[in-house]
Parts: sequence; C-alpha cells; structure tokens
Amino acid sequence: MHLDIIRAPQVARPALPVDKGALEFGRRFTPHMFTMCFGPTEGWSAARVEPYHALSLDPSALVFHYGQEIFEGMKAYAAPNGSVHLFRPDDHISRFNRSARRVCMPEVDVAFVRRALSTLVDVDRAEMPQVRGSSLYLRPTMIATSVGLGVRASDQFLFFCLVSPVGAYFGSEAISPVAIHVSENHVRAVRGGVGEIKVGGNYAASLLAAEEARDAGCVQTLWLDAIERKYVEEVGTMNVFFVFDDVLVTPALTGTILAGITRDSVLRIAQHEGRRVEERTISLAEVLDGAKSGRLKEAFGSGTAVGISPIGTLVYRGARHAVRDGSIGPLAQSMHGMLSAIQRGESPLFPEWRTRVDEHSLAG
Repeated sequence: MHLDIIRAPQVARPALPVDKGALEFGRRFTPHMFTMCFGPTEGWSAARVEPYHALSLDPSALVFHYGQEIFEGMKAYAAPNGSVHLFRPDDHISRFNRSARRVCMPEVDVAFVRRALSTLVDVDRAEMPQVRGSSLYLRPTMIATSVGLGVRASDQFLFFCLVSPVGAYFGSEAISPVAIHVSENHVRAVRGGVGEIKVGGNYAASLLAAEEARDAGCVQTLWLDAIERKYVEEVGTMNVFFVFDDVLVTPALTGTILAGITRDSVLRIAQHEGRRVEERTISLAEVLDGAKSGRLKEAFGSGTAVGISPIGTLVYRGARHAVRDGSIGPLAQSMHGMLSAIQRGESPLFPEWRTRVDEHSLAG
C-alpha cells in the first residue's frame, strides 16, 4: 500500500517546555497524524500522514453506539546521539491485531504500520522533547465507521494515530512511591471477556473505581478477580509486580489482564539478570500478610505511559498497609533505570527492542 505524505503548513508553534514536568500527558499533539481507511471490498487504503485535524463522522457510526473500538499506546525515544527509536513497535502492533480479532475488526499489516508510524514520527521529530525522561507517546486507534443502528459488526473502519510529546510521568526523572486502593465493589474483567485487550470500554468501566481510589487518597485501583474477589489482577493502567523474599512475582496471564509490553520487558530484563521470576496466582491475603511480616520486600506497577511505578501503600477496607515502610525498593529503582537506558539506547541490552525511525521512514 502506498503512503501519501501531506505536510502541515509551517506555522509558529508554542515552544516545548524545558521542564518535563510541564509536559502534561496527552495535552499537546504534534502537527501531523496518520490515517487509513478500511472497506469491505478494497480492504485498507488511503494511507496518509497528514495535518492533525478533527474527524467528521456520521452520528449513527457504530463506534458511538456499540463501542467497536480498540487502541494502543507506544513510545518513541531520543538517543544521546540524536537518533530516534520506536520501542518494541512490532509487539505493540501485534497486540493491536489481537485486540482487533477479539472485537471483529480487520487486522493491519505489521510491517506497513511500523513504517507508517516511523514516517509520522520522522515528519514530526522536531516535536521530540530534548529533556531526559521525555518521549513521544503514540496512540494508534481503530474505530467502526459503518452507519446505521442495530447491533452488528461494522464493515468499515478508520485507523488513526496521534502523537503527543510527554514528560516523565511523575514530572521528574526520580520515581516516587504511590498509594493504591484495593477495590471490592467493582471488578474489571472475567475470563472469556475483553479484559486482555485494549478496548475503550475497559477504561470507561474503571472510572468510578478510579474516583473511589482518589477519594481514598490513592492514585489508582488494584483490581481483584471477578469471581472470588480474592486474587490480585492488575493496577488501573498498569500491570503489577511483587517481590516476595527474593522472587519477582506477577499475576499470570489467564485472559483477564492485559499482556503488557512493559510487563514482558520487566520479566525479560529480570531473567537476563538471573533473578528468579514467577507468573502465578497471587492472593490479596498473601500480599497483605507479606507487607505485615516483611516477606513482601517491594511492589511496583509497569506500563507504557508510566514506565515503572513503585507502590508504597495499599489501602484496603480503610486500612493502610505500607510496603517496605512506604519507600522505593531497590529492584523498582534498578528496573526503572535499566528500562529507561534500553529505551534511550544507552544500554547494549535488547537492541532488537529499538527500531530506528530514519531507517524505516518513508518521508524521504
């Protein structure tokens, strides 16, 4: 498929903040976006990098009424030598295709989308923040655009990708422990549902629990399983890890939690370092008992947006349970540094995770 490039007019834009804390997540977007369309006879077509613009959709488009929509979150990083790399783009696009299959949407060609997104980043590389801890966040999205009411799978779709310059999630290169609220009143997903894919409905269903977490003085929700409500699953927008004694443990992928790309990166880095890791069922009782006894040495979350987020406190039924006295654990600190170095090309580890933009761009 051919990729057209339509460049935005050269206009003065506000300068990027030099303080990464001033780059609020998802508030600023680059001058260009990528779009392509799918139809029942022609398949994918009309691929283009074009000026950022509002979408025009029929009010009866199926996405508005039946939620047929998926998305991804991925990042591009600047290396010390000035090159720009996408981080694990093929893994993100492949996960996007898994989401598409689950909700009856067409898959995309991984290699073509990688080239298209590389081109998009290349065209807007001037928007790459130059302060440490910053990056470009990409949001590939697909929506159903067939018109008419009645529950059915669409046969027309729009794929688009936005790019947003973002600073470090915490506003500084240093990471700080956060408080997490354990939800008993709400559940996120059940086996056989859509908990393991990135659909907007998963996040809409989490909003009330997120408000309850904030009311409890926490930043996110720790979800429990939907059947017995006793086993840990994931944290809001992150997968979750625990260190019991000297073992790194994370909930197994059983169809109810997202197979995080950062989660997989953490596991592979830990294994490379010779650390013992386990993917298994983890009960909330084991976590709370471990926090009390000291067997739980640390806890942290992982995700594309946040990177590594240490968990200092768990709030359950109004009681606050500190993890290692609420301080940052050595593994979370080390993993944050190692992952950041790999993403920026400062580490020789896992070079296959970095895709250099100018080697895949079609911008010319």
